[in-house]
Amino acid sequence: MKITSTQNPTVKDLVRLRKRRERDATGLFLIEGYRELRRALEADIDLTHLYYCPDLFLGGNEPALLDLAASRGARLIEMAEAPFRKVSYRDRPEGLIAKARQFPVDLQRLVLPDHPLVLVVESIEKPGNLGTMLRTADAAGADAVIVCDPTTDPFNPNVVRASIGCLFTVPLAVADTQSTVHSLRDREIRSFASTPSTNRLYWEADYRVGSAIVVGSEQYGLSDAWLQGADERIRIPMAGDADSLNAAMAAGILLFEAVRQRMVPAGDRKERTAGT
Repeated sequence: MKITSTQNPTVKDLVRLRKRRERDATGLFLIEGYRELRRALEADIDLTHLYYCPDLFLGGNEPALLDLAASRGARLIEMAEAPFRKVSYRDRPEGLIAKARQFPVDLQRLVLPDHPLVLVVESIEKPGNLGTMLRTADAAGADAVIVCDPTTDPFNPNVVRASIGCLFTVPLAVADTQSTVHSLRDREIRSFASTPSTNRLYWEADYRVGSAIVVGSEQYGLSDAWLQGADERIRIPMAGDADSLNAAMAAGILLFEAVRQRMVPAGDRKERTAGT
């Protein structure tokens, strides 16, 4: 079966999944793009349908990905270019978009190693920022990302896009702030709240213990619950006129300071080339 009309009911169903209400009601979400789908399949994300448009493929690897998805139980449906462009949320679609089942993100299910490095983000509003934070956490080798009191859900298609599929590579939990504070304490993970309201510079803290880097929204910063409940407050010094950084940028600075402190001799660790 090939979908050729932009008025096809399937096209309308896919467009509705851009809305959080529809994602919450169905338990489904969209994954678009070759890299994103490859990482989803590597993480055993349950794809129910994979829609493809050969005229929009960018290379020669797509048929193998389609075969892999089919072998995992996804139903393959071809689309003409016009209906595919209607369901795509990209300016330059790659001819691949899937419907997938949301995976569990309960805090209690989160399994962490000894002395973990965790990124905690509170009330992040912009899907692009949340996706970038997931990508940065993956690059830093963080053991988990905990999303507290989200105003955007991690299954937003723009989170998937901005993370370049790293939504599927980093263990993820979604919880309220109080539950997260208590969980970190129970697991003996020290929390470091990023705020301009402290004299302690971020590089003065010791992240070699089990550590949670906590970052709030750009507009409001962290809540009082975090500022009062964290083990330490840390700040990134600001030398210019700006009084804050982009939240994703701040998360990256803090995570990679933790990475720097935790580094072992280069011969003992396998490093990936940037951009791969």
